[in-house]
Amino acid sequence: MKRLRLLRPAETEMLEAAQYYETQTRNLGAEFLGKLETAFKDIATKPERWPVIRNEVRRRLVHRFPFAVFYRVEPTEVVVLAVAHLRRRPEYWTER
Repeated sequence: MKRLRLLRPAETEMLEAAQYYETQTRNLGAEFLGKLETAFKDIATKPERWPVIRNEVRRRLVHRFPFAVFYRVEPTEVVVLAVAHLRRRPEYWTER
């Protein structure tokens, strides 16, 4: 299992989305964070499992939510570049 590291912008995206979902429906933000935790565990366990979509960046979809985790596999860790909403500003994260 590789160490997982979130870039600060990815962490901010994750927390802002969870806050938004929580304002929509009680406990929905917590459910979103739970689905992300599952995605992060899956990525750390088998980082090569999900497809490369651009320049060695891989994408793991988040179950039930229109989000994906974009990450890069490094020799000693997995770097999460973005926790991105799939219907807004596509590819805004590519400069990270």
